[in-house]
Amino acid sequence: MAKVPTQQFLEIDEIRDGVLLLKNKSLRAVLMVSSLNFALKSEEEQEAIIYQFQNFLNSLDFPIEILVQSRILNIAGYLDKLKEVEAAQENELLKIQTGEYRKFINEMIAGRQILSKTFFVIIPFTLVEIPRIGGKKEVSFDEEQFQRAKAQLQQRADFVALGLRRCGLQCTLLNNLELIELFWALYHPEEAEVGYYPEIPPEITEQQ
Repeated sequence: MAKVPTQQFLEIDEIRDGVLLLKNKSLRAVLMVSSLNFALKSEEEQEAIIYQFQNFLNSLDFPIEILVQSRILNIAGYLDKLKEVEAAQENELLKIQTGEYRKFINEMIAGRQILSKTFFVIIPFTLVEIPRIGGKKEVSFDEEQFQRAKAQLQQRADFVALGLRRCGLQCTLLNNLELIELFWALYHPEEAEVGYYPEIPPEITEQQ
């Protein structure tokens, strides 16, 4: 049975200027968002965060998608580095302490998987949202229309980022390389777990 390329199942047609262009001619921007240790906040701080987040959601006049990516954290390299530090340590007391710390980490993770979580907000924009020009029934997807749609999408991304910052969260808009790595990791979790990513042509990464 012939293998079918993964790209055939993806809705993404192109990644350009930090924007996902889908096959249905709509656009997506992706914000990576920091985490917040909500449980360590005081009751007053928690209520303030909830209130700000409610205000943020109520202020939106377009849909957003929140994606939580869980990935197994591979710390084998860190443990190997600790072993090297232990072997190279000349101070006997520090050598013992380093060895005990390495054993403690090994015992703590024994039989358990350490997960890291990354948070993303996906922001949409479609060409049909652009006002028709000259009475045209359809809007062509040329470079001019792309740039207009991209500008509108950027405004939405800025608005979302501002609302999340008011909740105490930091945001960054993913560029071409970061978008490619994100989707590579989604479809190649085992390779991404050990830090392997394909080599990206320079002409792609330069289009930020």
